[in-house]
Amino acid sequence: MRTKLGVLAVGVALSCLAVPVAAHHSWTAEYDSKKPVTVKGVVTKVEWTNPHTHFYVDSTDERGTVTSWNFEMASTLALERGGWSRKALPIGTQVTIAGFGGRTVMIRAIASSITLADGKELFVAKLGN
Repeated sequence: MRTKLGVLAVGVALSCLAVPVAAHHSWTAEYDSKKPVTVKGVVTKVEWTNPHTHFYVDSTDERGTVTSWNFEMASTLALERGGWSRKALPIGTQVTIAGFGGRTVMIRAIASSITLADGKELFVAKLGN
């Protein structure tokens, strides 16, 4: 009996080691506070997922070139605490987003503020909240 219990304990310990560890990163690992961005465009996609929510915005410059931006925000739980729902930012919504650009991917950014076409500002939870 004692041997079986010992084998079971070792098995449980080894299985715990086999589970991948998902270390949470600082936003400064992926985004650069020295690269502020402001993007005006139309929401094309929303990924209401954990650990971070993403939404995509197509921005058209003065030449007519469309750039698709990927904006990251906090977790769905943090956004829900701030009054968000899956319907808070519908596809087709005109927005102006301020944030900080990616360190390596220039069309990826972390959102720090979102303003709708009518001037209404949406709560943006900071990553880590």
